[in-house]
Amino acid sequence: MREVLHLQVGQCGNQVGLKFWETISAEHGILPNGHFDENNEIEESLDRIDVYWNEVSGDRYVPRAVVIDLEPGVIDVIKASKYGEAFRPDNFVHGQNGAGNNWATGHYTEGAELADNVMEVVRKEFEACDSPQGFQLCHSLGGGTGSGFGTLLLNRLREEYYDRIIMSFSVYPSPKVSDVVVEPYNALLSMHQLIENTDESFCFDNEALYRICTETLMIKTPNYSDLNGLVCNTMAGITTSLRFPGQLNADLRKLAVNMVPFPRLHFFVSSYAPLLSEANAKFRAHRVQDLISQLFDSKSMMADCNPGFGKYLTVACMLRGKISMREVDKHMADLQTKHSSSFVEWVPSNVKTACCNVPPKGVSVAGTFIGNNTSIHECFGRTLDRFSQMFSRRAFTHWYTGEGMDLQEFTEAENNLRDLCTEYLKYQECGSEECSEGEDDEVYED
Repeated sequence: MREVLHLQVGQCGNQVGLKFWETISAEHGILPNGHFDENNEIEESLDRIDVYWNEVSGDRYVPRAVVIDLEPGVIDVIKASKYGEAFRPDNFVHGQNGAGNNWATGHYTEGAELADNVMEVVRKEFEACDSPQGFQLCHSLGGGTGSGFGTLLLNRLREEYYDRIIMSFSVYPSPKVSDVVVEPYNALLSMHQLIENTDESFCFDNEALYRICTETLMIKTPNYSDLNGLVCNTMAGITTSLRFPGQLNADLRKLAVNMVPFPRLHFFVSSYAPLLSEANAKFRAHRVQDLISQLFDSKSMMADCNPGFGKYLTVACMLRGKISMREVDKHMADLQTKHSSSFVEWVPSNVKTACCNVPPKGVSVAGTFIGNNTSIHECFGRTLDRFSQMFSRRAFTHWYTGEGMDLQEFTEAENNLRDLCTEYLKYQECGSEECSEGEDDEVYED
């Protein structure tokens, strides 16, 4: 069994992570006390339970998760929650002082003191696995702990487990949802690390999540629970083919091989369907055609970029429920033919489809979409613009240099992210011959 080790860091990462475990526990029939629900009707529930859970004595299933924060507040809330007793007590690791929305504090000072303790817990969990395939990290890029300490852990994981796949679920900041002034600094410094130390990174933009809640789900004033619900539904969809047997199954490495044409271009946009307001839900039939149409709709994308302005390098769709693969293949082929200009012509067969017979709780069919689209550079461009406005005046930088950071790191991170945006634009605009020539030139230059 190919196990995955889950890490959740910081306030946002822990809130989303807790919601993720609640969602997948309900799908597998695992009760909050860790025991299997005998009334569960899904036959495949325990077939691949070892991917995310450890089975311990007393027929109890324990999440293979490490819960991390630099202050005890959020972790105390998780311990006191309904699912608090499901987690192993040794896997709660926290400091006392917090990062204070400062990336450098999480990465260099407070975080560095706690990193060895966390890696020791990770090592114990890793050694208990038969055949671990990799790690998934849940964090945000706007605060101090999720961004600073989260990327420090990615760095350590890459050093110690260089042959395993590292996947991140990263929540990008937005002025509409948060008011932390130094978010552009934290996000830029985090992106610099994500480019180098992850194999797959799923981008959730607060701006897009907020828009989906208000315009599609008709929620007038969305709260964090609404935003987290969207993220965890998508996470559950992305990990479906790891957790359940299906007609086509993908592990983390297969997904990376099919989705990442060039090592640095591993940032994905994602969407989930069906997304309907409570008022509209009872008037809509969930047909495969409608499902696929909504998955590809720019209004459903959970990163605030318009895929219509870019091109898809690769696409993966995970469909769940009693669905005919023949019907899925037909609609996928029709969509590719109709929107052929939206896919790069130099990657043949760049749409991968997986199907699972087990639907999510509460719906008969559902789908999750992952796209490696060049328009993701719009999200990075906004971060760069907001960063430049502050950094040109060296505003707030003393908080970072005071933690031992060098201003040169800001410049390196900015250049790295600008280079990434340039690479996405290059592959969006070039034809197959131009791309191959460009690649050769780069190799000779090196």
